[in-house]
Amino acid sequence: MLDEHYGIWDWELILMEFQWSAGDTRIMTIRFVVQLVLVGAVLADQSSHVTVHNVGASVSYGSHHTPSYHPQPSYPHPQPAYHHPQPAYHHPQPAYHHPQPSYDPKPTYKHEHEPAVPACATNTTKPWCLEDAEYPTYEIKHAAEQHYEKVLSLYADVADLNTELSVERPNVLEEETYLCPSETAYVRPLRAQNTIGKWRVIVNNVDVHYQTLSQTTRIEECLTSGEACPKVPVCYETKCLQKFIYHRFLVYDPYDQYFPFAIESFKLPASCACLLGAYTIDH
Repeated sequence: MLDEHYGIWDWELILMEFQWSAGDTRIMTIRFVVQLVLVGAVLADQSSHVTVHNVGASVSYGSHHTPSYHPQPSYPHPQPAYHHPQPAYHHPQPAYHHPQPSYDPKPTYKHEHEPAVPACATNTTKPWCLEDAEYPTYEIKHAAEQHYEKVLSLYADVADLNTELSVERPNVLEEETYLCPSETAYVRPLRAQNTIGKWRVIVNNVDVHYQTLSQTTRIEECLTSGEACPKVPVCYETKCLQKFIYHRFLVYDPYDQYFPFAIESFKLPASCACLLGAYTIDH
């Protein structure tokens, strides 16, 4: 490359000075070579351009022609289709299953109101029932468990009566002699008429907290009430007489919502006496 500090004409002056000091042939040869070099340098200068700037500036190489930049390839970038389906929140209604509690057998007590005369009394003339298909065992047991302490105190009061053969529950009847024929039995009534003539449910044979609540009483009924005493001489005016005793029972009242238990009195046949004229012979 040519030195940047010398131009083309400077080199021609140097060549002329060289001609003066050398031979013509040699000068002509050298001059021809130099001209070839100069022509090549001019052509190289026209075809290329070198620009050098100070430090920090840009350096560009290449021809003077505006570079032909190829257009950037057009890459199709389709927008991604983000498909987010709406979640189907399915909250089925919970099925609350409440199994029916297992209670004792359902009661057979069908009447909403206590009848004046229970069904068990329709086929008897006695003021008590020893059998009752509508006896409210379930209701009595449930109420007694709710009021156990108070019911137990009432039951103890009835059981502690000082009435011989009333609550002691004897198993064998002792042999006795009667002036009038009679029947004696130890019974546990389920219903009975109280002293004011109303039928009541008597607590009997009911299991409450591993204890059986039962009430037994002794009854004696004359078989020939109002007739003459058969074992008394006919010369005496006699008559068989039914005698009664007032007995207390623990009863259940289904219409009392606060405390459906009470103690009431009942008139029951206790013995059969022989009335002799102005005298009465008791046995």
